[in-house]
Amino acid sequence: MKSAYEIAMERFNKTAPATKLTAEKKKQLAELDSRYAAKIAEREIALKGEMLKAADDPDAAAALASQLVNERKKIHAELEDKKEQVRNRR
Repeated sequence: MKSAYEIAMERFNKTAPATKLTAEKKKQLAELDSRYAAKIAEREIALKGEMLKAADDPDAAAALASQLVNERKKIHAELEDKKEQVRNRR
């Protein structure tokens, strides 16, 4: 007797079967991860430096912290888009 999880996974695989990634695609995905991790680190370093300068002004520091969060989200979304493009290439 199958569990509800097994039945759900079978149904899911019928509608969206898992695709196998080639070695080349895995390499491209790893390169994207590395490149975008560097972009995030670069922005963190720049904005944290500005945050240290603005330590006397809590409003400016909060704005910079918010900017850092927004930039991280934007870069992460861009990374996921690029990864999806690589995965969907034939």
